[in-house]
Amino acid sequence: MNDLSLTILAETANDAQAIERLHERTFGPGRFVLSAYRIREHVDHLLDLSFTARIGTLLVGSVRQLPICIGDTKALLLGPLTVEPPFRSRGVGRALLDRALQDAKARGHRLVLLVGDEPYYSRVGFKAVPKGRATMPGPVDYSRLLVAELADGAFTDVSGAIRPDWSFAR
Repeated sequence: MNDLSLTILAETANDAQAIERLHERTFGPGRFVLSAYRIREHVDHLLDLSFTARIGTLLVGSVRQLPICIGDTKALLLGPLTVEPPFRSRGVGRALLDRALQDAKARGHRLVLLVGDEPYYSRVGFKAVPKGRATMPGPVDYSRLLVAELADGAFTDVSGAIRPDWSFAR
């Protein structure tokens, strides 16, 4: 972590405004048309599987996970992963990813999906979803659709539409 004294904590309801401001600064208004946001419109993220990164009291990063299904298979959708620009390339994103995946696995989750850059996310076990195995609503660059198996072979026979897990719908 270089010279940073970083603390990773489970997100609380009190973090919502600060995280939204972080998303506004880092992603801008165009974020609402992305496929992953189409899914997030219907299901809230899971606070116990979403995390903040702080240096002292300063929020410097956030990662969220929400319940989805791929066909009939339950999974998590990771994202957004956000780090304040001055703190990028200092291990903050990696620390958030490690904690999110570790806690998801500890709670019995078997699959995590995201839309992102494979060179970055492959370092923590994500790989491209084979073409045609899963579809998302709205525009999506399927070369950026990635999956991490938290249990060996968890994605072997999984296919279908990615959708919110309606048992968690608002």
